[in-house]
Amino acid sequence: MKLSQPSLSLLEETIKQAIGKYTCGCEQTVVTDIHLQANQSSGEFFIFDDDDKELANATIEEWMTYEGDDFYENMERILSNQLCNMKNQGDFDKLTIMKPFSFVLVDDDKETIAELLLLDDDTLLVNEELLKGLDEELDAFLKDLLEK
Repeated sequence: MKLSQPSLSLLEETIKQAIGKYTCGCEQTVVTDIHLQANQSSGEFFIFDDDDKELANATIEEWMTYEGDDFYENMERILSNQLCNMKNQGDFDKLTIMKPFSFVLVDDDKETIAELLLLDDDTLLVNEELLKGLDEELDAFLKDLLEK
């Protein structure tokens, strides 16, 4: 699934509306996850906090016409890219949310499908690509260490 630029802009504006509730300049808020919920049949996009309080919502028309079985896989990719772009633009720099916290994709039952972005000053999420060959490198390191 490839979303049009207006739909991508609507997603970004909805996310900005949600995080705008955490840029007040007041004391830091403790939020562990911000839940992003996408519904293929209705096209609804909701953003909730930890307490299931709705922070923002929008309707993405293109989702309603999508017929594929890989809707959530596409949403994971699209939303993850969107959030990473926003992070790189500095959109999350002035939030009063205590780190670490995550943006999480959830289904209609609010069950976690995927962690889209972890914001933490000291933690890096590792992916499969980063872990390739790690076992061999650790084995070689340990063997080298034991031989000395």
